[in-house]
Amino acid sequence: MLRDATFGENVRNPRFFRKDEKRLAKAQKRLSKKQKGSKNHDKVRVKVAKIHAKIADRRQDFLHKLTTRLIRENQVISLESLQVKNMIQNHHLAKSIADVGWGELVRQLEYKAIMSLHIRKWTCPECGETHDRDINAAQNILAAGLAVLACGEAVRPGRKQSSRQGKLQRSRKAN
Repeated sequence: MLRDATFGENVRNPRFFRKDEKRLAKAQKRLSKKQKGSKNHDKVRVKVAKIHAKIADRRQDFLHKLTTRLIRENQVISLESLQVKNMIQNHHLAKSIADVGWGELVRQLEYKAIMSLHIRKWTCPECGETHDRDINAAQNILAAGLAVLACGEAVRPGRKQSSRQGKLQRSRKAN
């Protein structure tokens, strides 16, 4: 489930694999009973492949529509980094977690969120104010730097603060 904190909207997992799981299992069972190399084996193999393709296409379509809407409606998107590989090891949740396609969701959000460099100015849909891209970036960098000074945290997630940086910040706070 994806939660949009700004509007309190929950986006449910459409469970594309779960909806076609029985049909896929039936087709795979038929495939296993056919002799390899026969024409009938090839026919059923194509049917199994079509079911897999349909599941993948529906999931891809849903993720494209969702990520496009999220990018258009929001100025800032923050994601929690999840260890999907470890979560899939839980055999009770593995199918549902794999069916969501979190990795693909993150990949699509990243490539859709990249602002082209030729776009110098943009207008806020909320307040209607026109912003310059470079000034906005400078304000974001300043805010991140002030957060580092105030909290002593690294700006980028996953990065450790060097001991030298920590000593430097502690000496600045003491002054």
